[in-house]
Amino acid sequence: MSARRVAVTGHRGLPAETSRLVTVGLRELLAAFGPAPTGLSCLADGADTLFARVLLESGGTLEVVVPASGYRDSLPAEHHAVYDALLARAAAVRRLPFTESTPEAHLAAGRLLVESCDVLVAVWDGAPARGPGGTADIVAHARERRCPVRIVWPPGARR
Repeated sequence: MSARRVAVTGHRGLPAETSRLVTVGLRELLAAFGPAPTGLSCLADGADTLFARVLLESGGTLEVVVPASGYRDSLPAEHHAVYDALLARAAAVRRLPFTESTPEAHLAAGRLLVESCDVLVAVWDGAPARGPGGTADIVAHARERRCPVRIVWPPGARR
């Protein structure tokens, strides 16, 4: 399977064991896409960051979508240094015109990810979204647009 542009959506705040399982699943999936794909992420804590790290480790190119000017500040404080380090490694950054990091800004960012990729990777337990812009909403948007979706939710993964 060859994909040149791969975007990610997924759950935040994953427990350590789930993060480990998901990282293994992402490595396997990204390897199947061929050498050095371009990956798109919003760099939230959880799935977005796991994806970005695996992508960069494998020699891929990272592009970032920032949902709002206040997005970084809305992330957990302990994630700021990780976010900053990954953002600094991005080959391109697209900033949406929202000021506040709201569900509407996240939905717009997720839709942009889908509309900018060949394949969407969803780190998703299959549950409905907890609010607008959640993982399920982005997966539904991808499916409406007939964008291929690859789910990563390994056995034993928990939220």
